[in-house]
Amino acid sequence: MTDKSNNTTHFGYKTVESDQKVDMVASVFHSVAAKYDVMNDLMSMGIHRLWKRFTIDCSGVRQGHKVLDLAGGTGDLTAKFSRIVGDTGSVTLADINDSMLKVGRAKLRDRGIVGNVTYVQANAEELPFPDNHFDLITIAFGLRNVTDKDKALASMFRVLKPGGRLLVLEFSKPDSEALNKVYDFYSFNILPKMGELIADDGDSYQYLAESIRMHPNQDTLKGMMETVGFESVEYHNLTGGIVALHRGYKF
Repeated sequence: MTDKSNNTTHFGYKTVESDQKVDMVASVFHSVAAKYDVMNDLMSMGIHRLWKRFTIDCSGVRQGHKVLDLAGGTGDLTAKFSRIVGDTGSVTLADINDSMLKVGRAKLRDRGIVGNVTYVQANAEELPFPDNHFDLITIAFGLRNVTDKDKALASMFRVLKPGGRLLVLEFSKPDSEALNKVYDFYSFNILPKMGELIADDGDSYQYLAESIRMHPNQDTLKGMMETVGFESVEYHNLTGGIVALHRGYKF
């Protein structure tokens, strides 16, 4: 969480100046962008595809909708939403990191997904879109990297249409102590080594493991969404709470 009293925040387990975190996170994702998809498959043993499929199933997206895939990275959700909303709808893939956007744009164009997708480099805390603009906003595995999460959630609420919904897919807290211990061992002993071998960058994956532990747990994030105005907020634990999908509405 950001400490507004002295303008510091966390970068993994480190305490840093709030205005430094954006550049530090950017450095991580510039480093991992090229191997991002490969590492996602290896780290999750492919299960991230099921988590994203569940997110799609919970989205309620229909033909003609406007979707914002925030922190959309290499475009997995964007690709699926593009097919659902069709020619009368649109999907905006937004990410603060230019390297991730470039990888995502190249991947989607290689798949022939071009007509209804736009790409925007944007900070989640200050979204450059009109009020009441999107039918759906998703942010998958990105909120934990945001410096001021409350500000970002408020920004998402502003650009969402009345009747629209926000879906936050993010690593969370396992719901059993036994699973938590196994997950900790994997995250801090295996994951950085995988990052070093596959992406030649163990430090970035050490940060990613730490950032997961510093992210608000399920109930805390639910409360944060409610505080900025979202209603009927609920969450679903996936894979024993290793990941949670939060859903909230703007009425």
